[in-house]
This record gives sequence, structure tokens and C-alpha cells, in this order.
Amino acid sequence: MNSNSGGPSKSKAGSLQPSETSFKRKRGVFQKELQHMMYGFGDDPNPLPESVALVEDIIVEYVTDLVHKAQDTGSKRGKLSVEDFLYLIRKDMPKLNRCTELLSMNEELKQARKVFESDEEKLRKVFEADEES
Repeated sequence: MNSNSGGPSKSKAGSLQPSETSFKRKRGVFQKELQHMMYGFGDDPNPLPESVALVEDIIVEYVTDLVHKAQDTGSKRGKLSVEDFLYLIRKDMPKLNRCTELLSMNEELKQARKVFESDEEKLRKVFEADEES
């Protein structure tokens, strides 16, 4: 009798998450940012590396799960949109409010960059015209 048939391979296949099978992520990519965020929320200025790694794992798992759910929602239309994410977090009003606030702020920043770039281009043209004179 083969002791490996069914048992271990079955539990292995059942325990693998799509993110674990499709790619291997680098750990510690968000270490500095998370340390700052943890400190901002009341942790030590230099939190334990294990704590940072745990928070990173939790966040990556949450975001990965959210993206997969958004893909399922958006697959009916064939594309993923911001509204798919907003739909998923609609039950958590503070999160939804914060997301819409951040999206609005992002839009304002885009507009400000456009104005700045166009002003910069106008100044460059004026400066070049002055040099030619």
C-alpha cells in the first residue's frame, strides 16, 4: 500500500491559496512604510520585525482577497473598475467614506498636476522666446 496516496497530497492541494500557487511574493517590500504606519497608530518607533511581517502578511492577504472578489464582480463586464472595489467595501461605511475621500483627493491632484504641467510648459515657451530675442 502506498502511504502517500490521498492523504498529504489532498491536504496540500486544499490548503494552497491562488496567490501561493501563482507567484511568490517578496516579503518585506512594505517594511519601512508599515513601520511608519504602525508608529503613527501608536506602536513603537521601531516595531519588532516579526510584528511588521505579520501586519504585512495580513494586509497582502486582505488586498489579494479583495482583488480576487473584485475580479469576480467585474468579470461579468469583462474588466475591473474602481466601482467593483467600492461595491465590495460598501458595508463598511468608514472605509467607504475614506476610499471616496482618497479617490476625490487623487482626482484633485491629477487636475493640479495638469495645471502645473501646462503652466510649466507656458513658462518654458516664454523663457525660450526671451532667449531668442
